[in-house]
Amino acid sequence: MLLKLLGRRAAAALAAMAIAGSAFAAEVALTNLPREAQATHALILKGGPFPYPKDGVTFGNFEGNLPKQKRGYYREFTVPTPGARTRGARRIVCGAETRRWSSNAPAACWYTGDHYQSFQKIRG
Repeated sequence: MLLKLLGRRAAAALAAMAIAGSAFAAEVALTNLPREAQATHALILKGGPFPYPKDGVTFGNFEGNLPKQKRGYYREFTVPTPGARTRGARRIVCGAETRRWSSNAPAACWYTGDHYQSFQKIRG
């Protein structure tokens, strides 16, 4: 069924990702993210100010969907969802050594549109 829906190459790529156990392997260009995610990413690089009180809190990565790092390496930021009355499900999670957070230079950032179930590493 999957083969019919996606085609042979796409199904093979998905199978390879599943075998590798890499929920964080997919990448996405910053310009292909929703406009709100692009704006949140710009705020992260600028160091704020952030619109939500929980922006910048430590992300625990308890599910292990991102590369394993020491506690405190990852921080999460809300990506506003138009029409949502809550923070919604969209986030950007960035990683950096604790000493580097003050310089606003994350080593890498990931986007999740499904509240941490899957991640796409942000390019650019």
